[in-house]
Amino acid sequence: MADKTLDTLFHDTLKDIYYAERKILKSLPKMARAAQSPELKAAFEKHKGQTEGQIERLQQVFELIGKPARGKTCDAIEGILAEGDEIMEEYKDTAALDAGLLAAAQAVEHYEITRYGTLKRWALVLGLKDAAALLDETLQEEAQTDEDLTGIADAAVNSDAMKTAA
Repeated sequence: MADKTLDTLFHDTLKDIYYAERKILKSLPKMARAAQSPELKAAFEKHKGQTEGQIERLQQVFELIGKPARGKTCDAIEGILAEGDEIMEEYKDTAALDAGLLAAAQAVEHYEITRYGTLKRWALVLGLKDAAALLDETLQEEAQTDEDLTGIADAAVNSDAMKTAA
């Protein structure tokens, strides 16, 4: 078996988040269509644009380490997105749908935050300062998106979810 080092772990994890971001990019329009709250729809649409930029930054990181930008199936994101699909199906046309969509979106954000935080730390240890800066930019965006989603939830979505469908 080939040597498994922090370099190989960094590359494997980079492939994981690259796959995840591309899957998320495909899911965001569906989530935006399902959302009932205009603020939530707008947040999903905004994050779609951010995700496109995040994928570009990941491609730059792959270039910096001299590897092709390729994904590796990420079972974690597959599961999180499947839960989101289940919520959209089970809570369609209910007051609780947006709260469920927010919860699903925040599960995605929290996964991304852990991945980018780890990758940034490893990039620094590996002496990849430019890669660390790119990863940190995305980490900050993901943290802001999580905060924005919490604001939308607190402003109305969670309290609206307690109402019964008309």
